[in-house]
Amino acid sequence: MAEGWTRHLWKDTLDPYSAGIEKHTLNPYAVKVMAEVGIDISSYYPKTINELPIHNFDLVITVCDNVRKQCPHPPNHTKLIHVGFDDPPQLAQFAKTEEEILNIYRRIRDEIKRFIEIIDTYL
Repeated sequence: MAEGWTRHLWKDTLDPYSAGIEKHTLNPYAVKVMAEVGIDISSYYPKTINELPIHNFDLVITVCDNVRKQCPHPPNHTKLIHVGFDDPPQLAQFAKTEEEILNIYRRIRDEIKRFIEIIDTYL
C-alpha cells in the first residue's frame, strides 16, 4: 500500500520500490481497499530486497517492526527511518467478518496515506 500511495501522490518526484525480507503473495484485501480510493496495485508483485532493480537508495523506510529488526543496514549515505504501522494480516486473523477485515485494512491504508503525504519532510 505504501508503494501505491507513493506512486500516486509523488509520481513526478519520487521513484519508490517496495520489498520485504521474505516473499509473500499480494494481499487481496490490500488490493481491494486501495482500489476503493482509485489506486490499482493489482499489477504489483511482492519482491525481496535482492530482487530490486537498484540497491542504492536515498531513503529507506521500514514499516513494520519485524522488518525493522531483520532488515539489512543500508550504506551510510542512505537515510533510514522507521514508521511502525500495524500489520493488517496479523490483526485480521481475529476479525469475525469480511467487513471487519476490510475496516482494518482501510484504517492502515489511511494511516499510510497520511505518512506518505508528508514524506517530503524526511528527504
